[in-house]
Amino acid sequence: MAAAALCPCQAVLARRGGALRALCGSVRGLAAGTQTHFGFQSVTEEERREKINQVFESVAKKYDVMNDSMTLGIHRVWKDILVHKMNPCPGTLLLDVAGGTGDIAFRFINYIRSARERQLQRKLRQHQNLSWQEISESYQEEQFKPLGDSQVVVCDINKEMLKVGKQKAQYLGYSEGLSWVLGNAEELPFDDDKFDVYTIAFGIRNVTRMDLALQEAYRVLKPGGRFLCLEFSHVSNPIISRLYDLYSFQVIPVLGEVIAGDWKSYQYLVESIRRFPPQEELKAMIEDAGFFKVDYQNLNSGIVAIHSGFKL
Repeated sequence: MAAAALCPCQAVLARRGGALRALCGSVRGLAAGTQTHFGFQSVTEEERREKINQVFESVAKKYDVMNDSMTLGIHRVWKDILVHKMNPCPGTLLLDVAGGTGDIAFRFINYIRSARERQLQRKLRQHQNLSWQEISESYQEEQFKPLGDSQVVVCDINKEMLKVGKQKAQYLGYSEGLSWVLGNAEELPFDDDKFDVYTIAFGIRNVTRMDLALQEAYRVLKPGGRFLCLEFSHVSNPIISRLYDLYSFQVIPVLGEVIAGDWKSYQYLVESIRRFPPQEELKAMIEDAGFFKVDYQNLNSGIVAIHSGFKL
């Protein structure tokens, strides 16, 4: 039987619906075809995402070893400085994005444990006349809840990096107050106004749309929440800059080949650092996302920088 004829209103709606679907398809096509960079190569945004995913799948198992080799272990100091700058207190809810292998999360947990221990010691000193039983109960409470209500959520887009992080946490004995979530920094799977602190360490330069990632960081932070970004940046001293370039392009890819069996991935990582915006430009991008009191601290003459901002 022939289909019933559409009335004029239905016909208009059908045409508009078809036009809208076509427009959405065109927008998606344009977004997928938008040109960006992968290191020094020109690629589409979709190609970049796929290539970066392949890089971190390739390097995940050797990621921590290579960090030590590339930075001569100094990355550990940089991460310590980040967590001390954060200065979290018991009860803090932290989101660590691109935190795959858990370096920031574990430091956060250690910091909170130390803060809780100091709180307990102060409490005991203020109550010198406590009985043995009361002192014992205080220590038992600390033993059962060493983090108080603090939690850290590690969010990473790469399954292999999360897998390594979970294995590392199990080996080192981290479990309480720690969770792992597969998620994209450009479209975080969390509610608005959820976290006290958002960190991203050596991850934002691997995000294809940094503007979206910064907007998402702003969205998931509570009012008064803090954004902290630790990333390789631009060296201010020309002599150090030349030496740094020499080391980066001549040594790091060789280390990648020798230690991880992967020259290309570490060549990309070096190139991605050179393509990353300088300190002032990143500061402006963070402000554009809505953050206030944005500033940055250069470490080692700007080899890395810590950017900070607040959602007010």
